[in-house]
Amino acid sequence: MPATQTKQRVSFRNILFATNFSSAANSAMPYAAALAKTFGAKLYALHVHEPANYALPPEMWQTLQMTRDMETRCLRDVVKRDFPGITPEILQDEGGVWPALAAAIETHHIDLIVIGTRGRTGIGKALLGSQAEEILRHAPCPVLTVGPRALAQDIVHGKIAAILYATDFGPASLTAAPLAISLAQEHQSKLTLLHVVENRTSHHMASAAEFGESSEGQLRALVPDQANLWCAPHFIVEQGPAVDKILEVSQRTNAGLIVMGVHGPEGIPGAATHLPMATVHKVVAYADCPVLTVRG
Repeated sequence: MPATQTKQRVSFRNILFATNFSSAANSAMPYAAALAKTFGAKLYALHVHEPANYALPPEMWQTLQMTRDMETRCLRDVVKRDFPGITPEILQDEGGVWPALAAAIETHHIDLIVIGTRGRTGIGKALLGSQAEEILRHAPCPVLTVGPRALAQDIVHGKIAAILYATDFGPASLTAAPLAISLAQEHQSKLTLLHVVENRTSHHMASAAEFGESSEGQLRALVPDQANLWCAPHFIVEQGPAVDKILEVSQRTNAGLIVMGVHGPEGIPGAATHLPMATVHKVVAYADCPVLTVRG
């Protein structure tokens, strides 16, 4: 990707916060509200619920509706209290989560989705949750996922002091580069670009030193020359398990945000040209900051 493609500044105008009123979702709400305040964006909060079962006694489904209404009012009041000037528009739908999100994205021209997840430990989809995975795989706009270990700092306070962008130079991760660089410029953040080599074989490069230099050169090519006017980007090449190294560098650089690319539904699991979804799962589950993903 030529560096000239990274010049456009990021601008979020319509942010969608997806909530089921769980503790995981509630932990993500301050991030959505803070970003709306930072960018002067319109904030929408979408709750998707099961269709009312009118076969049940009326008092049961009426109680459910009253509970949803109470949670909705509470959400609106908390946002207005903690983020003056931000009043979320509440959207409600029923049925499948992704169809409802897709409709809201199109209707309200959403350019950022914010979700919270429990990030259970385990294998495959259980680590992130099937609904969260579906959102990451299909969303046409960036998705900010707040995992169980993310600390309410930086973004919530209107600033991202440090951003870590992780790439394997595959098409999906390169799609995320302009967003990471633009966000770093917007917040005047310390920017670290990381490439992790998981399985380096002899045919890739004559020596580890030469391979590292080549990879660092590719990282540097992603950053436009004018970036040096507002930050001093750091370029890191590590060798080892991708998840471990991303988390390690995130902690070492005190990252307030990790930016990664993910493949869409057509991606081939395990392909060497992109960070597998399982990598994203684990980073979200164990990172102490939110993870912003962009579908490539």
